[in-house]
Amino acid sequence: MNTARIFDQAQSHRRVTMKSEGRNQKEKKIEVGILFSTSGPYGAIGQELQNGALLAISQVNADSRFDFELVPTICDPSGDLRDYYSTCIHLLKNQGIKHVIGCYTSSSRKEIIPVFEKYDGLLWYPSHYEGFESSGNVIYTGSAPNQHIVPLMAYMLQTYGGNVCCVGSNYIWGWESNRIMREGVSACGGSVLSERYVPVGSVDVDDIVEEIIRLRPSYIFSSLIGISSETFMRSLYEARRNDTGLQSEAMPVCSNTLSEPELAKLSPCSARGHIASSVYFQSIECRENQVFIADYKKRYGGERVTSADAEAAFNASHMLAESLQKAHSDDLDSVKQALYGLEFNAPQGKIWIEPSNNHCYLTPSLGISNEFGQFDIIQSAQEPVRPDPYLVDFKSSSLVERQGASSSSSSFHVASATDRRAIQ
Repeated sequence: MNTARIFDQAQSHRRVTMKSEGRNQKEKKIEVGILFSTSGPYGAIGQELQNGALLAISQVNADSRFDFELVPTICDPSGDLRDYYSTCIHLLKNQGIKHVIGCYTSSSRKEIIPVFEKYDGLLWYPSHYEGFESSGNVIYTGSAPNQHIVPLMAYMLQTYGGNVCCVGSNYIWGWESNRIMREGVSACGGSVLSERYVPVGSVDVDDIVEEIIRLRPSYIFSSLIGISSETFMRSLYEARRNDTGLQSEAMPVCSNTLSEPELAKLSPCSARGHIASSVYFQSIECRENQVFIADYKKRYGGERVTSADAEAAFNASHMLAESLQKAHSDDLDSVKQALYGLEFNAPQGKIWIEPSNNHCYLTPSLGISNEFGQFDIIQSAQEPVRPDPYLVDFKSSSLVERQGASSSSSSFHVASATDRRAIQ
């Protein structure tokens, strides 16, 4: 996409946003960048992220506690890494913007971090990711690997067994997620039966599905994103439905990316029975989440559902505003120092930033999808978990419950089929 056209669209959208939301005009204006791919191969996810950010900004601007108005400059790189890079140069160097809420994929984030380091900007990154990174120019409000893949691995190994087929989008998120899964499963005596990748945006998944059906794994670990994930889920459902040797609860898909908006695009039968690891589900029962859901539906439509992506961007925007207010400045060091002393009552519960790595304390949960396009929560941490992006404190021995000496040769405590049906 032509970068100049991005900025023309962004300026037009910015003026419309100010006109419709500027009920309480404030003298002080602080420009913030909004950088999500709302078109392209994962545009639906980008739209969720942007929705969450803009909802929070509208709330900040209507709140008299804040003595400034956040003015969003909205840009859509359409998933093109070159446009991410050039857009950030324009925002930080030419427009003088210091704070940008943006990015979904790790490839886009890694592409632009050097720009933020060079021009002294702060990227508020609101997505779960594979970890193994910590930058002084990034605030990570999405979950780190110990907050999503580790609890998911433990549950799948203990409940379904140790043979897994991995499928992912062909970029760093898929590679690293599958590496962590592979190393964890192997360390516990399990096996990765296959590991396959598809280009971002590809729907060519039938051969992968056929291989999985032939291999009959204990479960399937998917790190696919966007339309690739949706197509895979539909194709797998049809293949399982046509195979009389497979029970309905056999070979579940587990994922760190599966969310309510994706389930809404599947049929009730194909949406049911998948296990997701996330720090947010719409089904979380607390006052903050009820308010978040109501505000989200009021702004974007009663048929819309919330998601971990929308919640993380919502949290990032509110934490940015709170830090700006406390610091009385948009200077990076001042804002970060203010941020480190803040707690925010997010829709998922209380969250805060760990100063040593700029990642967020979050509360991991596991959910199993139902035919209504929601998740029944089956497990949650009792309190927010310290982010460990490099998995320094991770021990593979914590993944499984070892059986006693009198047990069978299997190393895993695997739930019976009756137990699994009860869960579902």
